[in-house]
Amino acid sequence: MKRISIVIPMYNEARHIGHTLDCARRAAERAGLECELLVVDNGSDDDGPRIASEHGAQVLRHPGLAIGALRNRGAQAASGDCLAFIDADIEVPGDWLKRWRQVHEDRRADVLALDCDTPAQAPWFARAWQRRSLCGSRHGSLREWLPTPNLCLERRWFEAVGGFDEHLRSGEDKDFGLRLNRAGARQMCLSQPRALHWGYEASWREWLGKELWRQGSHLQLLRSQGASARLLRFPLLCLGVLLLSLGTLIELVAIQGSLALLLLLPGLLAALLLAFRQAWRHLDAGLMLQLWPLHWIRLHLGGAALLLSLFKRDARRPARG
Repeated sequence: MKRISIVIPMYNEARHIGHTLDCARRAAERAGLECELLVVDNGSDDDGPRIASEHGAQVLRHPGLAIGALRNRGAQAASGDCLAFIDADIEVPGDWLKRWRQVHEDRRADVLALDCDTPAQAPWFARAWQRRSLCGSRHGSLREWLPTPNLCLERRWFEAVGGFDEHLRSGEDKDFGLRLNRAGARQMCLSQPRALHWGYEASWREWLGKELWRQGSHLQLLRSQGASARLLRFPLLCLGVLLLSLGTLIELVAIQGSLALLLLLPGLLAALLLAFRQAWRHLDAGLMLQLWPLHWIRLHLGGAALLLSLFKRDARRPARG
């Protein structure tokens, strides 16, 4: 490993991009790696591109593309034998690339991601929602796929699977990771050190909008990955919960039946099970109680997103990393 190219997709991230680039550069220096910084801008109308250029990044302008396409354009312009992808609002720790170099040289894994946490000043729902995905293994755990707030891999693996799917609006990281898994790449998540996500959801409206958008890729994933029980079970669960809740509303308003509250129980139990499974890794009952209502809301958003996709009315937002 001699040179690493760090690709950062961006849309209106003037608040964060300078700090993100400075942290990435320091991490490369500590790892003893030659570093190239590429910011792929998706048509920002703020000062993000100027700030990125002033912090030493090569700025590539590709407005109107999906997030996977932005990452692919950065990889195509990159010259490193290793690639790293980070989001424009991520603070990577100083030993991020040092850990990647150690894992790579020890042949422990082919792809590496650090757990990503939320700053303490974030609202409780943003902190809890981020914590649910922490791997919880200090020594690293192998996964079928890894999210892309930060991701390191050799270029050969990126090329072996053809990069990211450019047609997916969201879920491109899951699709990419599953294809890497089928190709034989070992993907490791480390719980320490952690990256920080500064672009956390500061309001309920923002959280709801982002989660609806995130849930909008189920049909596309099924088309790209092929129908399987693993990919079908969650969207079908979401749809079932949403329909039961609609049935509850009809019972209460139109029929005034006594079964209304019973129709809510399957959704509440499903949300509780999801919350329990994720909080169990951290042995944190408080986290479970926080995640329970969030998962219940998410199940309804997933059902709504699936219906919107079926009728080709998807929740859209600019690709911003």
